Amino acid sequence: MRITSMDNMVTMTDEYGREVRFEFLDLIPYAGHEYVVLLPADDPEDSIGEVVILEIENCHSDSNVESYVSVESEDTLNAVFHIFKNKHSDSFEFVD
Repeated sequence: MRITSMDNMVTMTDEYGREVRFEFLDLIPYAGHEYVVLLPADDPEDSIGEVVILEIENCHSDSNVESYVSVESEDTLNAVFHIFKNKHSDSFEFVD
């Protein structure tokens, strides 16, 4: 994925070449890795408020280039989201 930013908005290009816009919410370090928490900007109404959590991978050939991969582990997703909720409990209303 390619990422460009404008304020807190980021545009990612997925593996199919489609551009998808997100609002960057936070960068969370966890278990020796870093994860971005993003809110889809062009979200359909039925999934409003659901965040996307992606793991950051640095490309070895260029230390200034990052790639983002899906997190497969449900435990990791839950742990990262729990950290995010604790950090931002004053800014967001979370529904369990």
